Amino acid sequence: MSNPHSFKITKASGEQADFSYEKLRASLKHTGAGDQLIEHIIRTVHDELYPGISTREIYNRAFAMLRKDTPVFASKYKLKKAIYELGPSGFPFERFIGAVLQYSGYKNEIGKVIPGTCVHHEIDVFARKNGTVTLVECKFHGDQGRKCDVKIPLYIHSRFLDINSAWKAHAENNLTGSWVVTNTRFTFDALKYGRCAGLYLLSWDHPEENSLKDRIDRLGLHPVTSSTLMTKREKQFLLDKGIVLCRDLHKESFMLDHIGVSEKRKKNILREICELCHVNRLAE
Repeated sequence: MSNPHSFKITKASGEQADFSYEKLRASLKHTGAGDQLIEHIIRTVHDELYPGISTREIYNRAFAMLRKDTPVFASKYKLKKAIYELGPSGFPFERFIGAVLQYSGYKNEIGKVIPGTCVHHEIDVFARKNGTVTLVECKFHGDQGRKCDVKIPLYIHSRFLDINSAWKAHAENNLTGSWVVTNTRFTFDALKYGRCAGLYLLSWDHPEENSLKDRIDRLGLHPVTSSTLMTKREKQFLLDKGIVLCRDLHKESFMLDHIGVSEKRKKNILREICELCHVNRLAE
């Protein structure tokens, strides 16, 4: 196998970077695939590499081989892409984040309007837990190369200060903080400002070991867009009906009947969902 650093790949942002076999191996390992399958995929991808190849092309090659071998591995591998498929409006992403928080013990309201001292503010996710309130703003980007820059936490922090001053004036002291959640990444300055201002920033890969990706995997909260067995039209129908999580679809599996899914396909889809959510059988 030739020197991996002899290959420059093109990232979604357009930047050039050295190709890393270890990053590819780690992402494949994350799906639960065995060592034999992982090494087979890496050898195949190596044979098809060329200078300047895009990360999307590499992903497509690995995804196709995972899907052919074990569809549920492919479903886990496509998690990042599945989050992007919650667009383009961003509203399904807000519901998705609300669901992630719900499975962490929060009670949520989506799109709640709250008065500040100066103006009223519509909050993406108004989250309550143990008598405290957290304001969560969701920033969805359909472009994989786009990052959340410092203007976003600056704006969110100003909203929090306006709301907080109004709450204090009415002797409400249970407003504990504000979150900014994105499906992409934060710039260095955005992270720096977030730390300084006391905002909690949650992105695809931040904070380390408790990122959005980590939370989804740990709680088994894959979106319905993760499925490799449903069509784009079928997934969009479910999103339009408010079915965002695979767990939600299992509880309301009759929705698959509404879109004409055969009994055989329905059985396979539900089996895939159970495997994605780390359980043999989800609670009815």
